[in-house]
Amino acid sequence: MPCSRTQNPRRWRNQLGFSLIEVLISIIVLSFGLLGMVGMQSAALQANREARLQSSAAILARELAEMIRGNKEVGIGATNPYLGSFATSPLVATTPSYCLNVATSTTPCADQTAIANAQMTEWLARVDAQLPGARVSVCFDSAPFDGGGVPQWGCNNAGAGAGGIVMVKIGWTRGSTDRSQSGNAALERAKAPSIVFPVTAGSGSDT
Repeated sequence: MPCSRTQNPRRWRNQLGFSLIEVLISIIVLSFGLLGMVGMQSAALQANREARLQSSAAILARELAEMIRGNKEVGIGATNPYLGSFATSPLVATTPSYCLNVATSTTPCADQTAIANAQMTEWLARVDAQLPGARVSVCFDSAPFDGGGVPQWGCNNAGAGAGGIVMVKIGWTRGSTDRSQSGNAALERAKAPSIVFPVTAGSGSDT
């Protein structure tokens, strides 16, 4: 005659308890897996953000390089509106100008220098809007990297005749690579340029 649950209740209780433990262990393992997935998603979002900012900065550097080439009578000079260090938010041109505005009340640009001032005014405003905590340096420099190959903000101001070329350097606030940091300490505030773009004839790449 087949054995029923009423005939051996002790054995049936043991089976129920063992199955419950298995379920609990499965839930714990699943929870750890889900936590890992959440961490991976967070890291992916951070990486996507940094890639977007890097791309925006490269486009902005290329745009400024094209403006300097297009206004080379001013752009190749040792002192011109394109050169300078801009680190205070909001980023403001040395001599702000709005003569390129399309408003009918705007006075047209009087010369190439005025055009350069207006271009820098508009360009710096876009850098400030697109990159958090942005910092910009545009200068003649023949050694934009230090001995370890790390970009540096300092410029030796070696003119074109001394082997230097105009460099567009852009940095911004980004997440620290030190994952042990948290809060404000987890942010690197433009410690070094993230984009170093040489303004040379026909240049079409950034480093």
